[in-house]
Amino acid sequence: MIRYDVLIVGAGIIGAACAYRLAERGLKVGLLEQAPTPAVGSTGKSAAGVRVQFTETTNILLSWHSIQEYRAMPEAAYRPIGYLFLVPDSLWESHLKGVELQQSLGVPVEVRGLEGAQEWFDFLPTAEGLEPILGATFGPADGIVDPHGICMEYLRRARTLGAKVYTETEFLAAEPVGLEWRVETSRGSFQTSFVLNAAGAWAGEVGRRAGLSIPVEPARRMVFCTAPIPYPNWHPLTIDLSSGFWFRPEHDRLIFGRSNLEDVGFQEGMDWSWLEPTLAVGLARFPWLERLQLDQKASWWGYYEVTPDHNPILGRMPGAEGWVNACGFSGHGVQQAAMVGRLMAEEIADGRAHSLDINPLRYERFALTRKLAEKNIV
Repeated sequence: MIRYDVLIVGAGIIGAACAYRLAERGLKVGLLEQAPTPAVGSTGKSAAGVRVQFTETTNILLSWHSIQEYRAMPEAAYRPIGYLFLVPDSLWESHLKGVELQQSLGVPVEVRGLEGAQEWFDFLPTAEGLEPILGATFGPADGIVDPHGICMEYLRRARTLGAKVYTETEFLAAEPVGLEWRVETSRGSFQTSFVLNAAGAWAGEVGRRAGLSIPVEPARRMVFCTAPIPYPNWHPLTIDLSSGFWFRPEHDRLIFGRSNLEDVGFQEGMDWSWLEPTLAVGLARFPWLERLQLDQKASWWGYYEVTPDHNPILGRMPGAEGWVNACGFSGHGVQQAAMVGRLMAEEIADGRAHSLDINPLRYERFALTRKLAEKNIV
């Protein structure tokens, strides 16, 4: 039986960042990945956006500190194209409160009127079936990265420090034995002081196999892609908050999607029935989309790992000594992974995360009457 100080379940971007920072602290680290290679789950299928425009302090700072790290990492291919939120009248007041908080934390965010919002492209502020747009906010430090490049670089650094990655290794069960955990996998048994659950969409199932109730479920999301555009126009990743429709440039193409409310579960493949309602709201606001062609073969799907409040679960599991969660990011894992890696290293090596207050994201919040009320969920 092989023994580790920390055994991480999941070698996506969260698990990789944690592995690097834990190995950096001198701990013996192992990673279990059920897929043939790392970064093929939500990490590899991410829309790759990073933003600081959240409404809760913890989420803002998780992303802001992570962006600073990506900015200094060539493998991240960080490109600050910005995020543009088109805000309807009904959300304007609460959205501006979020901007005030962001700016108070030293995060660059601008408020723009309709004319300023149309700097890059035209849209219809008043569109049939949608709420009128009153104004916009723009985050100049927001942008896009290469999640696969980030993940593989963290794993390279972790391996250099002695971490071991086991691919094609399924987590089967775990039970506490004395002061440690015995973990059963498709490749045999492991013993570890800490299990770190970074299994993404499978985090809830990993918990169940260890006899723990961790409220993380998979939810399928679609990303549609256009054919190449003869004269691509670089512009921010844009989100219409009245409909949930979003789009951004991808080389010489455009990718777009819309938050859908389908039931959770492991449902595979593209749901082409979602294309029509997505385009309906997109064309209403951005009529010029009609000139673009769809490339079905370039479109893709992936899983969000969702929690009841669409915020991650970070830190030690109550009642299960030695079990730590870093999961349930609900589409925000890539943009928060760098800082999460640092915090989980503190949580395990120092006994408690201290660089940032993660109490609002701990498991115990689900027993509270007032939960985290993050409003900028896309």
